[in-house]
Amino acid sequence: MTNERGFTLVEMMIALLIFGLLAAAGVSLLSFGVRAQAVAGKKLDDVAALSRLDGVMVADLAQAVPRRTRDESGSVHPAFEGSDGRTLLRLVRSGWDNIDGAPRASVQKLAYVLTDDGTIQRVAYPMLDGAAPLPPATMLTNVGSVRLRYRLAGAWSDTWQARPNVPLPDAVEMTIARTDGTVFRELFLVGTGNAMAAGATNAG
Repeated sequence: MTNERGFTLVEMMIALLIFGLLAAAGVSLLSFGVRAQAVAGKKLDDVAALSRLDGVMVADLAQAVPRRTRDESGSVHPAFEGSDGRTLLRLVRSGWDNIDGAPRASVQKLAYVLTDDGTIQRVAYPMLDGAAPLPPATMLTNVGSVRLRYRLAGAWSDTWQARPNVPLPDAVEMTIARTDGTVFRELFLVGTGNAMAAGATNAG
């Protein structure tokens, strides 16, 4: 008669218990890794959006020109307008590439708008006078508030009023408070004709 050996019920239950513990640990580790990757990806996307907003505003404000415009109703607007409710900035910039040779100017009217849902949008116009805006481009989300200041002749002001002999400020300071409590302060030179800004600093 052959001796047959196998696992007892107790040994089998212990083996299943150990396997279950290892499986649970593996699932927890995988879940943590997925969550960490999602959080990191979201943070990187947010940093990229901030950098994109900074870069676009540097170019727009550096190429601002003193050209007045008319809206769809025919009302005249100054070359540079500061914060006015939802509209953060409205200006005209040069350097608008015309690769296709379209019948338009090389300068462009645009505005930066803060929507009710906390999104900063860049709104461009196909023509300087009397044209409806193009579809807005989303630049930054999760914005709680935006505060603007304007520098002229060495002095800062919370408001901007254009004058015939001074159509543009020297610089603009933008303080962005995010919905998570983070605050960023951006400084931009205006009308310098180059893509150079005073810098961006994290103030929170």
